Amino acid sequence: MCGIVAAVSTRNIVPVLVQGLQRLEYRGYDSCGVAVYAEDGLKRARSTSRVAELQAQVDSDHLASGTGIAHTRWATHGAPAIHNAHPHFSHGPGANSASRPGKVALVHNGIIENHDELRAALQAKGYVFESQTDTEVIVHLMDSLYDGDLFEALKATVAQLHGAYAIAAFCKDEPHRVVGARAGSPLILGVGRGDSENFLASDAMALAGVTDQIVYLEEGDLIDLQLGKYWVFDRHHQRVAREVKTVHAHSGAAELGPYRHYMQKEIFEQPRAIADTLEGVNGIVPELFGDEAYRTFKDIDSVLILACGTSYYSGCAAKYWLESIAQIPTQVEVASEYRYRTSVPNPRTLVVTITQSGETADTLAALRHAQGLGMTQTLTICNVATSAMVRECKLAYITRAGIEIGVASTKAFTTQLAGLFLLTLVLAQSKGRLSDEEEASHLKAMRHLPAALQAVLALEPQVISWAEDFAKMENALFLGRGLHYPIALEGALKLKEITYIHAEAYAAGELKHGPLALVTSAMPVVTVAPNDSLLEKLKSNMQEVRARGGVLYVLADADSRIVSSEGIHVIRMPEHYGALSPLLHVVPLQLLAYHTACARGTDVDKPRNLAKSVTVE
Repeated sequence: MCGIVAAVSTRNIVPVLVQGLQRLEYRGYDSCGVAVYAEDGLKRARSTSRVAELQAQVDSDHLASGTGIAHTRWATHGAPAIHNAHPHFSHGPGANSASRPGKVALVHNGIIENHDELRAALQAKGYVFESQTDTEVIVHLMDSLYDGDLFEALKATVAQLHGAYAIAAFCKDEPHRVVGARAGSPLILGVGRGDSENFLASDAMALAGVTDQIVYLEEGDLIDLQLGKYWVFDRHHQRVAREVKTVHAHSGAAELGPYRHYMQKEIFEQPRAIADTLEGVNGIVPELFGDEAYRTFKDIDSVLILACGTSYYSGCAAKYWLESIAQIPTQVEVASEYRYRTSVPNPRTLVVTITQSGETADTLAALRHAQGLGMTQTLTICNVATSAMVRECKLAYITRAGIEIGVASTKAFTTQLAGLFLLTLVLAQSKGRLSDEEEASHLKAMRHLPAALQAVLALEPQVISWAEDFAKMENALFLGRGLHYPIALEGALKLKEITYIHAEAYAAGELKHGPLALVTSAMPVVTVAPNDSLLEKLKSNMQEVRARGGVLYVLADADSRIVSSEGIHVIRMPEHYGALSPLLHVVPLQLLAYHTACARGTDVDKPRNLAKSVTVE
């Protein structure tokens, strides 16, 4: 996951910037860089190695300044390269970095959905692009709008951006000023001591030991940072006061901010986590999964998914995508069971492991068992780049959920789904089953996911109302059909994990084959009801529940024509999202479990008998 550190100070701030990057190394990255103001223009050092190598460059180049920005970046499109590393510099119309080093320096986390359109417009004005990143679009756009006031240029710039971002920038014409903005990606202010300095960062850990006075910027905030002073403005450009909190250095990485529990924080981090996971995905190319992916994907004829718990349910959802979009036969196995049964190996199978930590013992053992059977084409979807799973698999897609502290997984699950959907599209393309039009449509939908997730999170007050009912119950049923059956399974798992309410999930068509016997007014039935080809069948299942006195709680798409009535409670989703709908429908189920647990007074982040990373069989 990308990390930002920025500062304006009366002292040489470069050591603080580099140290901040070192504190963010836990996020994982493939490139890093630092840029500073100098009397003769902008200066920077960038590396595709570790921060230690960047430090050596900084020392060799004698970089020193009171104003600067720094960044760690994970690249997911093509090979990591210096020209794609942050910070990026603007280059005026017709200029290049060799002849005119530019005016604005900028770093950015997130995904800009409309970067293609902006790039074309800027190129028409004569701006030269050196990278494949959407970030370079932002810095050139800011340069084009600059008229002597960097903050005004930032305001005009973000007004044209669609997507998720955290931005920090400075300009050579205003040497003691850094500006920033956030939408869908975190950005914090570190208030410096006295009147001599202030900081921006993506994580409080980056500023541990530098300042413990932290301001958590809110969605849509913009900030103007100068020596010993700062101004925060909301999305409407009104100046606002944000609370300054004391964050002790040792707890910086685990700071709750404005949230009650880590699980709630992590639920609300999902737009940013998805944006980070998809950062740099500008096309559907095998190299997203590694240098050998093209040849590997051409040779495989089936997929075997191995996973446990929540990761297993993400694999179950992926099976629907892989078979309907890529048309590749797919089998999903519970990792803890797979190696204890006789199976029929196929050397042309792509073995896909899914794991948050990359150290899950059952999944590692299942992977090794499959390899022992001769299935050596392996790929992992994992949240930890340095984990054993990544080392042992030939290919990998690293999700960027960041550290997830709550035992009940939320953002790790949705980022797994994002990675698996990318895998589906790449495999479909490798097999000649993805048209250019379909690729463009899917890419557009993925870029819109952070914004779509923000709209779903706004449903929280309605979910709290449901939770008040569920807190009184001891049993619950979850129903889904097709692609949303695994989402029903995940919803039931979340509820049982942290509320201790017994919950089961069924494919809705199975209701009359047994579970209907359990339905009473004391057994709430949660129904995931997207407006897809199975909606009318699902409505019939809902009527079976109502006829037995059951009470329905329905997550319905806006155009599904399901309305609230006696015994039917409906939360209407903001929009129908097609194949990616599971990523949206699971969020209200996470919120339902969370708020029900709060109402019942359970230990939300550390439920009994469970651990975050299961490293024993």
